[in-house]
Amino acid sequence: MKFLINGGCGFLGSNIASEVLRRGEELTVYDNLSRVGSDKNLAWLRTFGDFNFIQANTADAATLENTVRDFKPDVIFHLAGQVAMTTSIANPRLDFETNTLGGFNVLEAARKYAPEATIAFSSTNKVYGDFEQFHFDETPTRYVCREHPNGFDGSIPLDSHSPYGCSKGATDQYMLDYARIFHLNTVVFRHSSMYGARQFGTFDQGWISWFVQKAIETRKNASSTFTISGNGKQVRDVLHAEDMIRLYFAAVEHIKEARGQVFNIGGGMPNSLSLLELFTFLESELSIKMKYSILPPRESDQKVFVADITKAERILGWHPQVSKETGIRKMIEWVGEE
Repeated sequence: MKFLINGGCGFLGSNIASEVLRRGEELTVYDNLSRVGSDKNLAWLRTFGDFNFIQANTADAATLENTVRDFKPDVIFHLAGQVAMTTSIANPRLDFETNTLGGFNVLEAARKYAPEATIAFSSTNKVYGDFEQFHFDETPTRYVCREHPNGFDGSIPLDSHSPYGCSKGATDQYMLDYARIFHLNTVVFRHSSMYGARQFGTFDQGWISWFVQKAIETRKNASSTFTISGNGKQVRDVLHAEDMIRLYFAAVEHIKEARGQVFNIGGGMPNSLSLLELFTFLESELSIKMKYSILPPRESDQKVFVADITKAERILGWHPQVSKETGIRKMIEWVGEE
């Protein structure tokens, strides 16, 4: 099969691209190398075998259409995008052109030149807004949502509360509608928090990676400090890269059943973590005491997002296999090696 991975040098893309190469499939990676660490991921991917690399932005409609026309992929994983809410607020035009225009260009290129291709899109939980319509109880280590104690499913109305939520949400809806109107084989994954090797986390994106970095810095220098936004009781369910890879290939395998549908995706309630709970785990694993100061909460930061993954289990036959404890230990090992 022929795989086109947009954003194939990012964390999500490079992990999936490496699996494509391991399977001996034909691969084109499309990436503008703007993300921190993407050049390192490109070099790492080259160790797995030969593939076609195109350095361009998906907002460049002509280059993207030429790529799809010439390559004629069987599968398109659209993982490219601007991924930080803070960046979307600072530069909403860049966010729109990268996420919404870029996503639209992918769909148009596929409609014209690869209408039978499977198209899986990486969306986000941020399309739901800040969840202020719900009620949250505060425990010593985390927030708990009264109305959705087992997680949020895809039936919750979209209510974006950031340019990032708007730009990803618009593409999310285009993906679903192109399945209805143009009969494309699209599927949408609204992701919670993903982590694992090849993730070069920053202060505003990739929080598991970022705080593992802070923990390792603390092990090297006990006086090291960092900041967090909010009180640390915000909760996300975390999904390791190995489970993420299996998810995207499950979409290809089950596209007839999954076509035109949206799935909330994360590690589920058993793999949920607050920042405080992550810090406690890291302190125990590394025999350290992490020191931090508290900043005001970020704009539109959800107190809780845990995905209800029962739909993915039912339709895709997929469920997470890497526990949060095992995954974080793997993350400590990888960050320590970098």
